[in-house]
Amino acid sequence: MKDELKTKAEPRFVSSFIVHPSSFPKAAIIQPTDRSETTSYKDDLASRIDADSPFRFARAPQDNDMSTVSLEWFAYPPPEFAGGVITVGNFDGVHLGHRALVAEAKKLARSFGGPAVAVTFDPPPHQVLHPGPIRPPLTTLADRAELLHAAGANHVVILQTSPSLLALSPEAFFEDVMARQLGAKGIVEGYDFRFGRNRAGTNATLRELCDAAGLACEELPQVKHADEPVSSSRVRAAIVAGDVRRATELLARPYRITGNVVTGAKRGRTIGFPTANLADVPTVLPGNGVYAVRAAVEGRMWRAAANVGPNPTFGEDARKIEVHLLDFTGDIYGKPMTVEFVARLRETRPFGGAAELVEQLKRDIEGAKHALG
Repeated sequence: MKDELKTKAEPRFVSSFIVHPSSFPKAAIIQPTDRSETTSYKDDLASRIDADSPFRFARAPQDNDMSTVSLEWFAYPPPEFAGGVITVGNFDGVHLGHRALVAEAKKLARSFGGPAVAVTFDPPPHQVLHPGPIRPPLTTLADRAELLHAAGANHVVILQTSPSLLALSPEAFFEDVMARQLGAKGIVEGYDFRFGRNRAGTNATLRELCDAAGLACEELPQVKHADEPVSSSRVRAAIVAGDVRRATELLARPYRITGNVVTGAKRGRTIGFPTANLADVPTVLPGNGVYAVRAAVEGRMWRAAANVGPNPTFGEDARKIEVHLLDFTGDIYGKPMTVEFVARLRETRPFGGAAELVEQLKRDIEGAKHALG
């Protein structure tokens, strides 16, 4: 009750928090400030995505300025976030189901003349409720915000997850966060939406609250692909199994990871196949195997082949990510690299020696070229 009463205080504004994905912090908390210090983002972020990223995203036309703000649950976002339609979720991966929610929110928001706002959480609520080993996400926070914008969200709100937020009853979360802080005129959620303390709020609860408050409320049915429901769990299972083609279908884009190029054993260069060793990858890794990939480094995209897993030919058991860029020469040690997985070429297996391995690597390169076009 104490936490719920905190919202009765005067509104607290936070500064807009706009960054390019490469510099997006994992959990940046914006301290409330005077509204006069709020800055607006006047560039078209979707255009920046297309210009700055070597990867293309299918996106709805953006007719409003777009921004991302990170705030505590009792703080107010900039006023331009209000008067539209919100959709709330973890949105890990931003898969087909998530994209459908954003698209419907965008459609309904146009009828009100307001923005479509995607509301997500950092960290995921389950990490606060059940502390322990962190399960790698499908997307970094930066990627999630970028992809939500690309899917059609005018604005993205990142609620800083805390015990006090998770302690709110469904009614308090609706009244204090959805209706008051976010100023929503409509809410769009999926068929399995749950909210409030102990996930007690259902779509029936939400509709009852919306009706009483005069808000529009829409529930989307389950999105399916190949007669199976689309979910973050299915995406994760496909990636872990190495089925990156299936992951691409569920995500409507190739799965990608980002890490830093570090110094390895440098054995590849001695056999004519130098590789970039990728470390510090915070997201889920595909299952062991050799893949046709596209790699982005220093603003350019390269066709490449990647090995995920150990190197049994040389007795190495450690799981690594090694990327061979086709037709590339240069020094990229210490540089960030993004790898987009297009197709799995084969499993990881030992070879009789370096000569046998080289012959297989030649076949892998040809297979990658064929898969990448």
